Amino acid sequence: MSGEEEENAAELKIGDEFLKAKCLMNCEVALILDHKYEQLQQMSDDAANQVSQVFEKSLQYVKRFSRYKNPDSVRQVREVLSRYQLAEFELCVLGNLCPETPDEAIAMVPSMKTKGRIDDDEQIEKMLQDLSLIKKFE
Repeated sequence: MSGEEEENAAELKIGDEFLKAKCLMNCEVALILDHKYEQLQQMSDDAANQVSQVFEKSLQYVKRFSRYKNPDSVRQVREVLSRYQLAEFELCVLGNLCPETPDEAIAMVPSMKTKGRIDDDEQIEKMLQDLSLIKKFE
């Protein structure tokens, strides 16, 4: 992104490197860090000595703010949100914050409507209902 162009997440102006990057939701990061923690426990009798304080705090953070805990649910959330041609950034914001209404979703991620990928509030409502069902049956 050139120095003159100002970043604006509402218009999805976040720089090419971020638009092309793979973003992860908190729940996805929690699964990855949990798996790594289990590996460390298997390798050593005292896994606490193997894990840095930063790793431990990161794991606690993503677990605390993860809306979905079940690995199948995490996969389903990404699948549902991917159907709407959202940018990775948008997908992760919605997956992390779990808005309840179309107005909340648009307030959190205005670019999904301004960029023309989602035509109306009914589509957003359907997307939110699908996410709600995943959470309900988790």
